[in-house]
Amino acid sequence: MRKYELMYIMMPDLEQEKVDTTVERFRKIIEDGNGTIEKHDLIGKRRLAYEIDKIKDGIYTNVFFTGTTEIVNELDRVMRISDDVIRHLIINDVAS
Repeated sequence: MRKYELMYIMMPDLEQEKVDTTVERFRKIIEDGNGTIEKHDLIGKRRLAYEIDKIKDGIYTNVFFTGTTEIVNELDRVMRISDDVIRHLIINDVAS
């Protein structure tokens, strides 16, 4: 199992209930694959560095987790098709 860092940006107009549901969905993918979440930060709404499809703000979330390649592939697949996620990035956490 390797350590990963996941950062994703959700649409700024989501209600808190929808944000919680989306965060829980991604948490469940990690935990169902026998991964462990080491740290989860819901950073909140921030201004994007540049506009993405005329969207200027986003809700940032940062997750540090340990898992397998299958978990990473499933997270990537689900985030690509999710309408609530603007951008996401999963990287190996080599600093830890």
